[in-house]
Amino acid sequence: MKKYDYLIAGAGLFGAVFAHEMTKRGKKCLVIDKRNHIAGNIYCETVEGIHVHKYGAHIFHTSNKEIWDYVNRFAEFNNYINSPVASYKDELYNLPFNMNTFSRMWNIKTPKEAKRIIEGQKADLNISEPKNLEEQALSLVGTDIYEKLIKGYTEKQWGRACTELPAFIIKRLPLRFIYDNNYFNDRYQGIPIGGYTAMVEKMLEGSNVLLETDYFEFIKKNPDIAKKTVYTGMIDEYFDFQLGHLEYRTVRFETEVLDEENYQGNAVVNYTDREVPYTRIIEHKHFEFGTQPKTVISREYSSEWKPGIEPYYPINDEKNSSLYEQYQALAQKEKNVIFGGRLGHYKYYDMDKVIEAALACVEKEAAVSV
Repeated sequence: MKKYDYLIAGAGLFGAVFAHEMTKRGKKCLVIDKRNHIAGNIYCETVEGIHVHKYGAHIFHTSNKEIWDYVNRFAEFNNYINSPVASYKDELYNLPFNMNTFSRMWNIKTPKEAKRIIEGQKADLNISEPKNLEEQALSLVGTDIYEKLIKGYTEKQWGRACTELPAFIIKRLPLRFIYDNNYFNDRYQGIPIGGYTAMVEKMLEGSNVLLETDYFEFIKKNPDIAKKTVYTGMIDEYFDFQLGHLEYRTVRFETEVLDEENYQGNAVVNYTDREVPYTRIIEHKHFEFGTQPKTVISREYSSEWKPGIEPYYPINDEKNSSLYEQYQALAQKEKNVIFGGRLGHYKYYDMDKVIEAALACVEKEAAVSV
């Protein structure tokens, strides 16, 4: 007899939503994770009374009211609006690119003036068919914005010169000709009051959870533990890298507690010049309007992924997309395994899209098991 209906490898958002929905339907779920905590990359740990986003800033945003209502079952969300600031040398600019950015850059006031400058710079470049990311960005926003706010940041993120990166990485760069620093266009936005860990904990109520448990070691010892497996780890690792490694970028965090109330005055400050080694500094207390006497900051460093370290961003270029399709073909032959999440789908997912994908997976699975 199988002890569980589902073994879910990974206690992140995809696995937690799947477990919650199947538990609601009377199924028995065992959730395992190799880390010593639940919630995957949205895990928050409490330091000096501040909920620290251990694996980088996560701001929930969606235009899907059903998904917004869904997450609000598990947490109350505050009204945090993501309004990052870009630091270039000794200059500060508002993001995303909007009239506050253009006014600071060119000392102008009106959308007409901003458009005239941008269009003039684009015309001077005369780029008809962009061959790389640099040319693509220049053809969209002109030289000033590219040089100060895109070039250095992008090269740090990808570890390559912009001339070596494919044009399709930047398909569009939105320019807003209004004074609006709200980074997202989505209708709903915020941070769970109390952090994401508590939200995921509620999702996992009713499921059995084992932490510090490696899937491959566990399944060797317990091959008949469940009727089906939901696997949210790296799809290429599941198949023992038999077709080769998919590539990722990874992020290293340097986090420190500072004996001051307010370090940078904003939750997110991007450092866009190439000379600064980190891409941004997160000051975590500002996500929840904290008033604690101390503060916690994290500097983020982007680097090439190597086996043994945490993979973050899939590199969805042609080579890797082709390799993923081959792994996907293998995955489709696995009768009792469902692949999901950022690593299982080799896809950069916003949180709302992870939940959408998990719920769609549940509906498909429920239809099969009826």
